[in-house]
Amino acid sequence: MNDGNTFSYGKLVEEGQRRLAAAGVEEAAVDAWLLFSYDKKVDRTWYLLNRTKAASGEEQEAYLKLIARRCERVPLQHITGEQEFMGLPFRVTPDVLIPRQDTEVLVEECLRHLAPGNIFLDLCTGSGCILVSLLHYAKGTFGTGADLSGKALAVAKGNVEANGVEARLVQGDLFEPVTGTFDLIVSNPPYIASAEIETLAPEVREHEPRMALDGTADGLFFYRRIVQESPSYLKEGGWLCMEIGYDQGAAVRQLMEARGFATVSVIKDLAGLDRVVSGCYRRNRNV
Repeated sequence: MNDGNTFSYGKLVEEGQRRLAAAGVEEAAVDAWLLFSYDKKVDRTWYLLNRTKAASGEEQEAYLKLIARRCERVPLQHITGEQEFMGLPFRVTPDVLIPRQDTEVLVEECLRHLAPGNIFLDLCTGSGCILVSLLHYAKGTFGTGADLSGKALAVAKGNVEANGVEARLVQGDLFEPVTGTFDLIVSNPPYIASAEIETLAPEVREHEPRMALDGTADGLFFYRRIVQESPSYLKEGGWLCMEIGYDQGAAVRQLMEARGFATVSVIKDLAGLDRVVSGCYRRNRNV
């Protein structure tokens, strides 16, 4: 695995970077360091103080095995089994979508509309990153997470427990297992058009669950269902907040306004792309 070469820790990380770059991995330098840190359980300070020391054969072999997996375009998070989101640690597996920074915009929008005592529903909860983050930062709220995948719910359950919050988890197709009404419904549903999935990076296309990605022909299938059904599960003046693809803002906004949602907003992410649509539902339009 190490081709008979002896590396210092610094040269070993450089070799990891070289191999990742040759395999077409973006941010090869970042991933090479993160895999070294994960493998050795060390921080940057330790590395800087010890980078000229020789790595043992066993250390080289163990590290380069991780590099080899990443060269096969296995996501970094599937190798380490973890991903930070909203400053909290989350376990991830191939059964759930990897939490992404863009989704933090959705959480931040939800936090604007939640108050102590509120009850919220997270549809397509996956890893539970939205559910757990809202429970952690919106103190005194109560949350339910729903997902079609039992394996995803098992991951979510572990993340709920690891982050010290309490939540109800239910399995079923969108609102099928849900009872009661909520002050807020949040969802990051599958929204990629089926034909576009084959154009995605190998890390996504080959390793993340297709059921968490595929929004059918035009990517809007789940938005139509959620927008149509959610008023039956929203309290008066309740909010619906959803993550969207960069080119779906106008279409989802139109769906919500046609269903009677008011104060519908399209919110951009840090890259300036449409990322979230939110709106308030009132049965009495005069309120």
